[in-house]
Amino acid sequence: MNALLNTTGSNIATPIKEWSKLEVRAVVRFLFSKGTKPSEIHKQIAETYGEGAMSRSRVYQWCTWFGESRTSLGDEPKSGRPKTSTNEENTTRVDELIRCDRRMKIREIALKLEIPKSTVHEIVHDTLGYRKVSARWVPKMLSEDHKLQRDEISQRLLQRCQQDNGDEDTTHIGVGPGGYFQANNNLFDNLITGDETWVHLNTPETKRDSMTWKHPSSPVTKKFKVQRSAAKVMATVFWDAKGVILLDILPQGQCINAARYCSTLDRLKEAIRRKRPGLLRRGVVLQHDNAIPHSANCTQQWLQRYGWEILPHPAHSPDLATSDFHLFGPLKRHLGGMAFETEDDLISELRNWFDNLDVDFFRVGINSLLSR
Repeated sequence: MNALLNTTGSNIATPIKEWSKLEVRAVVRFLFSKGTKPSEIHKQIAETYGEGAMSRSRVYQWCTWFGESRTSLGDEPKSGRPKTSTNEENTTRVDELIRCDRRMKIREIALKLEIPKSTVHEIVHDTLGYRKVSARWVPKMLSEDHKLQRDEISQRLLQRCQQDNGDEDTTHIGVGPGGYFQANNNLFDNLITGDETWVHLNTPETKRDSMTWKHPSSPVTKKFKVQRSAAKVMATVFWDAKGVILLDILPQGQCINAARYCSTLDRLKEAIRRKRPGLLRRGVVLQHDNAIPHSANCTQQWLQRYGWEILPHPAHSPDLATSDFHLFGPLKRHLGGMAFETEDDLISELRNWFDNLDVDFFRVGINSLLSR
């Protein structure tokens, strides 16, 4: 009995998961030629290929066609005007117009060439492979002098790294475990970087961070526009390859100036004495941008008095300011969607976020200066 049951079970048909329309139509034609009724043909098709292979009405339609001596299994050519506009001549003309005016619209091209908009759309996107994009926003257009200064400063910093490594080339400056360029030298051991940023009590979540996975049948998600709160504080952060050395928060309504920045440097000096023993004796290398409080006379006098070296920074180059390209972006994304009732709650969240960062995060940021 068990052997009979096993034999019977092994004869159960397994549905075919991968099939084509022509294959199913060929089966319908075969069964119809054998005299099978359309209702039975649909039943067998559903059992073998699944319910979605061919509907009942479609089976009857194909049986009618085969009964009228049809032999083709493919789709009949659709009626309508043949496509004659998408040819090599029109493709060349469209390409020439776009190259002359990159902002020309599909409608304008169609009117100028007197061809349908649908044809122009097909030529532009499918044949020529164009896609319309917005220009990339940059904070400042660099002049030739700015570019030359940027190149000279970058070359000087690379030479400084080579000298500290005792090498005459950069072949020994390799890639570290995190994918960043790594060089063990006095420059990076003594380097401290810092900058200021505004932090709002209510920071809206960015459109990128609010993206979710959506199935075709899922409802459309909505995101309401939220403005950043007017209440904000200025945070000054100084850090090195080991972590944050000083986090200084100004009260609401205050911003940094030269006198305040010198006071912050005094607190930074004491924080270095506590957290980085021996660094003041070896010599601090400070990296900050060219903001007015950083380049003011009193700030320069303070730095000269204590013998701190200033790492040269090209003008209008936030991509070379470590805090701008490595620290503040993740901080703002972390605060996105958060709303704080008081300034103390915001400061507490900032300190917790900085304290929970892994030391590799800071090491990657400092060492990434080489690759930039």
